[in-house]
Amino acid sequence: MSGIGRASVMIGAGTIVSRLTGFLRNIALVAVLSSVGAAGDAFTVANQLPNNIYAVISTGLLTAVIVPQIVRAGTHADGGRAFISKLFTLGTVVLLVTTAAAVALAPWLVQLYAEKFSADQLALATAFAYWCLPQILFYGLYALLGEILNARKVFGPFTWAPIINNVVSIAGFVAFLFVFGGPRPQVSEWTPPMIAVLGGTATLGIVVQAGVLLLFWRRAGLHVRPDFRWRGVGLRHVGRLAGWTFLMMLAGQLAGVVQSRVISPASGDNPAQFASANAWLLFMLPYSIIVLSIGTPYFTRLSEHATAGRDEDVRTDVGRSIRTLGVFIVIATAALAVAAVPASRIFTTKPEQAVQVAPVLLCFLVSLIPLAVLFVVQRTFYAYNDTRTPFFFTLVQAALVVITALIAGATLPLSQLAAGVALGQSFASIVQVVIATWLLHRRLGGIQTVSWVLALGRFALAAVPAAAAGWLVFEATGGIGGWMVADRWLGAVGAALIGVVCVVVYVVVLALLRAPELGPALQTVRRLIRR
Repeated sequence: MSGIGRASVMIGAGTIVSRLTGFLRNIALVAVLSSVGAAGDAFTVANQLPNNIYAVISTGLLTAVIVPQIVRAGTHADGGRAFISKLFTLGTVVLLVTTAAAVALAPWLVQLYAEKFSADQLALATAFAYWCLPQILFYGLYALLGEILNARKVFGPFTWAPIINNVVSIAGFVAFLFVFGGPRPQVSEWTPPMIAVLGGTATLGIVVQAGVLLLFWRRAGLHVRPDFRWRGVGLRHVGRLAGWTFLMMLAGQLAGVVQSRVISPASGDNPAQFASANAWLLFMLPYSIIVLSIGTPYFTRLSEHATAGRDEDVRTDVGRSIRTLGVFIVIATAALAVAAVPASRIFTTKPEQAVQVAPVLLCFLVSLIPLAVLFVVQRTFYAYNDTRTPFFFTLVQAALVVITALIAGATLPLSQLAAGVALGQSFASIVQVVIATWLLHRRLGGIQTVSWVLALGRFALAAVPAAAAGWLVFEATGGIGGWMVADRWLGAVGAALIGVVCVVVYVVVLALLRAPELGPALQTVRRLIRR
């Protein structure tokens, strides 16, 4: 357990710094684009295209397939070096071809995601896309390099490299403000030099982020060389596994296309793509810090147990990891929900925009706890080289995302469109978790479900008075009209204050309930602080 703890602390510390610098990055970006406006939505669509591919690579093909295969290849006589060399060569070739195709198809990709944009807004988004789409290659290399390092139990660099990306981006965005001024929410304000500086900065950060990981390969004992002989080390098996994750990716991307097309008519005066992306960034803060930092090391160990056929150990891993994640993720959900308006103010240029965007964040938060459970359940299937079952329960989720987005588009006013789409996504994720948990329970003959469901219930019970205390703090400082919403920096301070109050009350209540998970959770926090 000490190895898991050390790895979790390393990843958690890096993730915290990464997310904090990421917040500064987006604050600078909002200063350039404004939080609500046609130009911001155009940039978001363009910059999201490579991000979508990266999400597929990192959470689909690589996490689902590569980590278990590298763990297995480590038993080869050469320690897996031949497999990794062939895999890295093949991955680089695929990424190069994919990037070239995406750049060639840029105008059609932009129109696919933003059909309702005006002609000028589409042209601006396409211009940004030409600068942003090369990120696919470097996002892919970063994910490939990082997952290989994770599989070799070198967890830190994958988490810390994005910090350098954020620093590069902040410098570029500040340079933009120094040269051109801002914010510039209108499409007509943008010139080719402005587009080049903003788009080029976004891509340069990803290039540096990928390059940093190359410095850590020797530490992992890796000596990789180009190898185009792709036969003989199980790559065909990898391909069969990846087929299902590719179909999973296709379903997810189609759902994302529908969501973006449904939201696009709201662009301009209402929360749309850029506002949703910033709300998602806030949503991902606790997910990244808590779920990824604690869950990633568990996944490597769980893969080892699954490979060795130790099902009882896998069942224990599943139950323990969900309970451990739950201690943190439940209070994070409650605190962020109470602080939704001041937290949203961080990424808005006016107080009234924070009130507009906060419902989008609240609708995303509905699924935060279920997604923490899904992280463990889905990756347990991956550990057993089963990518087929996750495809089917993800297909259900994607179908529900599409259906709920279309319903939102047909029934809601433009001002509530983004929130409605977010709520539909949360509903779909909850259904997905229920199905996935049931299927894994059947496969393993139990996954300690009663134990961790009761634990989550205890955490939720403790979170109720904690959330009430946080809400009283918000109201006592003036609520929506108070100082917490007056300025973006005060919004950050206010959200942090509410969070601290919620956490203190939560810990006290858990102690009164004598929750057995509290002690290990506090030990994890102490390790993180010492680190």
